[in-house]
Amino acid sequence: MRLDIWLWRARFFKTRALATAHVTGKGVRLSRNGQLRKVTKPGFRILPGDIVSFPRGGQIVSVRVRGHGERRGPASEARELYEDLAINDQERHDA
Repeated sequence: MRLDIWLWRARFFKTRALATAHVTGKGVRLSRNGQLRKVTKPGFRILPGDIVSFPRGGQIVSVRVRGHGERRGPASEARELYEDLAINDQERHDA
């Protein structure tokens, strides 16, 4: 699946155009099989297991792709598309 479509379906951006502009302008960090790269092409193909990181609202969002989804559904459905790694990092620090 294309990176911009996935970001839009996962509800990180309100429109696909905003997701495309973000990837093109600021770029997204993608980690696959231990290799980190900066992606600036919205059509880059992402796979389940990829780790996607990007700036949003003054913070860095880091998520692991769980699935692609069939549509841009409600927020509850969108949350199933990724695992928020920031939450897991915070839980590890609290333990």
